[in-house]
Amino acid sequence: MDETTGTLYGPEELDLAARNHAMPLEALRYDLTPAGLHYLLIHYDIPDVDPAIWRLAVAGAVETPLSLSLEDLRARPRVSAAVTLECAGNGRTLMEPRAISQPWALGAVGNAEWTGTPLAPILREAGMSPDAVDVAFAGSDHGLEGDIEQDYERGLPAAEALREDLLLAYEMNGQPLPPQHGFPLRLVVPGWYGMAHVKWLRQIRVLEEAFAGYQNVQSYRIRAAEDDPGRPIQRIQVRSLLLPPGHPTFQPRVRHADPGRIEVRGRAWSGSGAIVNVAFSADGGRTWIDSELGPEPTPGAWRSWTAVWHAEPGEHELCCRATDASGATQPMEPDWNVGGYTNNAIQRVPVVVAARR
Repeated sequence: MDETTGTLYGPEELDLAARNHAMPLEALRYDLTPAGLHYLLIHYDIPDVDPAIWRLAVAGAVETPLSLSLEDLRARPRVSAAVTLECAGNGRTLMEPRAISQPWALGAVGNAEWTGTPLAPILREAGMSPDAVDVAFAGSDHGLEGDIEQDYERGLPAAEALREDLLLAYEMNGQPLPPQHGFPLRLVVPGWYGMAHVKWLRQIRVLEEAFAGYQNVQSYRIRAAEDDPGRPIQRIQVRSLLLPPGHPTFQPRVRHADPGRIEVRGRAWSGSGAIVNVAFSADGGRTWIDSELGPEPTPGAWRSWTAVWHAEPGEHELCCRATDASGATQPMEPDWNVGGYTNNAIQRVPVVVAARR
C-alpha cells in the first residue's frame, strides 16, 4: 500500500471492514433502521457478558455508590426514543489523502428506537459531586490501541451527562440489545457521534477532574497534523443523504435510471439543531432546489425529505445539502484532518439516464 496517498486498502483495513459494516443507502427508506442494517463499529471483541451476574457500577465522586442489575434498571422509569447514531469516521474514504483506518464511505449511520431508563436520575440518586467535571463510561470490551491496553472508555462533561435525554438502553427497536450493539446495556447520547454511545456498559465513574482516557485525549480528536493535540469530537455535524434512484451495476455501482419524473428521497440530521432545509441538485451542485421536509422528528432523530427530479437523458450528478437551526450548512468539499473525522461534505451520486425509447 502507498502509505502517503492511501489509495489502496491493506489487509488490516480489509479485516476491519469485514468485522464492521455500513448501512446500505437503500435502508434510508426506513424510518427506523432494522438492527441488521444499522451501521456497526466494534473497536475490540464482542465481550461475553452473563446478564445473570452482570452489574452496572456507579462510583467515583458520589455520596452513595450503586450496583445495579439489569432487573433493577428495568424496574425504573422506561423511556423510548428514536436517535440517529453516526460514526465520527463516516466519509473517511472520501478525503484525500485518506486516513488508514476503518474504511467508511457514507453508510456509517442508522436511526433506531432505543429503550431504557434515563441516566440523570441515577446520577442524582448516587449523589453526584457538585464539583464533578467529567463522567467516564467504561465498557466490557477490552483491547490494545495506541500501545495502551484498555477497556473502551469515554468521558462526557458533567453537564452533558446530566441531560435528561441520555439513556441507559437495554432494547433496540423493541427487542433486547443484540450482542453486537452492546448487550446487556449501552449508553445513548442524542446528538453526539457514535464513539460516545458506550456499549457493553459496566461502570460509570464521576470525576472531579477531566477524564484522561485514551479515547478522549488521544483518539477522536480533530488534528491538522500528527503532532497537533487537536480538539475533541463531540456533536454530529449537519448532514444529509439521498437514497440513490434507479438501479446499480454490480461493479462499479453506477446508477442507471429511466427518463421522466423521479421522486428523490433521503434523510437529514444534525447534533446542533433541527433540520430546517435540504436542498437538492441534479447538476453537481451548480443549481439547487429546496426539497419538501417530512414531519419534524423527536430531537436526535433524522428527518425525511423528498425532491422531484425531471430526469433527462445523459449523465448527472445528484447532490443534497442540509441546513440546521443553528445556521450550519454542509460544505461542498471535505475539511481534511489527520484521522479522517467528521466529513459532512455533500453527497455526490452519479446517475446515467437512458435515452428515451
